[in-house]
Amino acid sequence: MNQIIAFQGTPGAYSDLACRNAYPGWTTLPCYSFADAIEAVHEGRAGLAMLACENTLAGRVPDVHALLPESGLHVVGEHFQRVEHCLLAPKGASIGQIKRIHSHPVALGQVRKLTRELGVQAVVQSDTAGSAEMVAKLNNPEDAAIASELAGQLFRLDVLRRNVEDAAHNTTRFYVMGKTPLNLPATTPGLMTTFVFRVRNVPAALYKALGGFATNGVNMTKLESYMLAGAFTATQFLCDVEGHPEHPNLRRAMEELSFFSRETRIMGVYPMAAVRGTGGAD
Repeated sequence: MNQIIAFQGTPGAYSDLACRNAYPGWTTLPCYSFADAIEAVHEGRAGLAMLACENTLAGRVPDVHALLPESGLHVVGEHFQRVEHCLLAPKGASIGQIKRIHSHPVALGQVRKLTRELGVQAVVQSDTAGSAEMVAKLNNPEDAAIASELAGQLFRLDVLRRNVEDAAHNTTRFYVMGKTPLNLPATTPGLMTTFVFRVRNVPAALYKALGGFATNGVNMTKLESYMLAGAFTATQFLCDVEGHPEHPNLRRAMEELSFFSRETRIMGVYPMAAVRGTGGAD
């Protein structure tokens, strides 16, 4: 497997930073969309793909949940990336000169205290790193960006302030996707299992399907639902649980799930990030 990891976004994006932190020494490959990042792995242009799936402030990333089951890839890891917003401006600019701050709408929503303090206009752009690139090209001391420190380094901008986000717990979780599953032994400690399932269209189907996880003491850390093919009656669920499918307790829970689900598919079994249970980013 080549040491190239694909991500959705432009150079300097937080996904780029996540790739560099999780796989130091690897080459990062920016892609226009999540689908393009997945395709890069299929075509061999990348060995892995780093796909954002949820954020502590913004919630889930819908595109990923829809793409994962049909991606043909497997979850081989997870990474938690602390989002540390920086106020970036052209070389020599000062905070007092800034009149406009450019960034992605989610990022702008996370720095409201800063925009109020400075009395500046928040200008919506398509992404954080792209905003940094635009500010570098404008080279106007009145225009600044909210983006990562990495974006500032790549586009040669000054960091006027670090950690300007309103909430210190702003963290994004990523799935690491590969063409080949890890096939870890059931005796391996500290594992996560990601799977998708569809419940039968009968009363209390979801309640019955999930009951086995409670009675068998399986810790479920994520449960997301979304419609299939635009049908209100066709709902698929994506789930993360602790453990290996061959562990006795998880095996029994999965067996009970099969009685009430139309389809169950394991997307990956992989080591849980060290951050789990510590409240920080790995």
